[in-house]
Amino acid sequence: MNAQTEQTGDERRYDVVVVGGGAAGLSGALTLARARRSVLVIDSGQPRNAPAGHVHGYLAREGVSPADLLAAGRAEVSGYGGRIVQGGVVAAERASDGFRVRLDDGSSVVAGRLLVTTGLVDELPDVRGLAERWGREVLHCPYCHGWEVRDQAIGVLADGPLAVHQALLWRQWSSDVTLFLHTQDGLGDDEREQLAARDIAVVEGAVAALEVSDDRLTGVRLADGRVFSREAVVVAPRLTARADVLTGLGLEPTDLEMGGHVVGSYIAADPSGATAVPGLWVAGNVANLTEQVIGAAGAGVRAGAAINADLIDEETRQAVASRRQRAHDTAHDTAHDPAHHHPAHDRRDVTEQEFWDGRYAASDRIWSGDPNAALVREAADLEPGTALDLGCGEGGDAVWLASRGWRVTATDISRVALERAAAHAKQAGVADRIDWQRHDLGASFPEGSFDLVSAHFLHSPGDMPREKILRFAAAAVAPGGVLLIVGHAGFPSWEPEPHPAVHLPTPQEVLESLELPEGQWEVQRCEEYEREQTAPDGRPGTRLDNILRVRRTA
Repeated sequence: MNAQTEQTGDERRYDVVVVGGGAAGLSGALTLARARRSVLVIDSGQPRNAPAGHVHGYLAREGVSPADLLAAGRAEVSGYGGRIVQGGVVAAERASDGFRVRLDDGSSVVAGRLLVTTGLVDELPDVRGLAERWGREVLHCPYCHGWEVRDQAIGVLADGPLAVHQALLWRQWSSDVTLFLHTQDGLGDDEREQLAARDIAVVEGAVAALEVSDDRLTGVRLADGRVFSREAVVVAPRLTARADVLTGLGLEPTDLEMGGHVVGSYIAADPSGATAVPGLWVAGNVANLTEQVIGAAGAGVRAGAAINADLIDEETRQAVASRRQRAHDTAHDTAHDPAHHHPAHDRRDVTEQEFWDGRYAASDRIWSGDPNAALVREAADLEPGTALDLGCGEGGDAVWLASRGWRVTATDISRVALERAAAHAKQAGVADRIDWQRHDLGASFPEGSFDLVSAHFLHSPGDMPREKILRFAAAAVAPGGVLLIVGHAGFPSWEPEPHPAVHLPTPQEVLESLELPEGQWEVQRCEEYEREQTAPDGRPGTRLDNILRVRRTA
């Protein structure tokens, strides 16, 4: 698949949107761009390591500045067709075709998959002067900065369960290490023995500030006025994942505890970076608090490869379903007709969603784009309010309702149909009045109550629990609202051999299956009617449908 974006109205659609342009994000984007995916990287321009002068431990890039490393990475991604924009992401939300990402400039883009590499925030202890020297003489990782302060006078500020471990670790780089207990309660006998054995001094008392002279750290001053000469200070910041963009998708950070103390938070994911939200990956420090730059880059590569594989799986399923559909389905307008035999759906390894995605993908348009005549007839006299359109297909009914002033929630199992419907709504100028939601209605159902709930020809060749779904539909009707159900009551006039295994219910059977509480509903219409329909060979034909319109009175 060649990397290209799709444009619908003002929104561009990408295979993958990467939120965060650090080492993890750019490495993921590079992997995906080289896989010929359309990729957008959104970068706020606030890398965690910006205060540091150099990157260390990155093979063949040792000592490069963070800015130069990222500039080279951006050039490489762009060279393979990836797009990079600077800006902040204010929200990410589910869309019918993946995710909608909203930027701080008011624009939005749509992504089939989302890779979040927003990193973390270092929350420093509240000591005057620490923040100003952070990344210079105030350090946290010996593998990142130990060599640069080797043999210098190093102070370790105790501010959590890792203080003794840090002091012992930094002793590898200098024989002059002092542990400042600061606000930490005393040490155990074993810890004091370990420190003494390694010639690490221990100073009790709260630290008030750092001493600086000629823009260089010179010492540590305690609250009681004592000053200890030091050339570098080691801290253990609280490591907090930058995860605001994920909360709207239902992902909350997980606390990381050590020794009974919370030392940070991260977003849980599997080894590839896949989260509990389908289609959403994370990489780098947002998922692994201790990852160094080279590790974050590697995590981005793993996530990018996993995302590409996931997209390939989806595209293959759709292609198989579409191929089977083209090979076996007839061309007449009975896609929602259970009496029509669909060999493409006989294979048990094709899900309902895959079947309908393939059905819609088999041609540019399945329906006329006009609303169902029964809806126009029955809803024309209703005062516009909120409406729920079940099995909206390419959106003809939803767009008609929205054009008459209704606020519509429209659902379908097919992502392909919903994409097409959203484009139709955009062209009609009613996109802001319709909320497109993908649901397998037997497993999930839209939330809320509605003044009109409409289900037109909600049939499927698969094992769809239609009666259960219609009971859900009745429960979603607000007091005074209307439930409108239109379906097939008989086979087309040109069907030579109706299928005895397929039962098409009468309107009375539909009414009884709803199990409506007595005295709370008014039956306004319950009847069969015949309509004209063109046969596959172009000759005129007819078929029998039924209609049920009931109003909730209480």
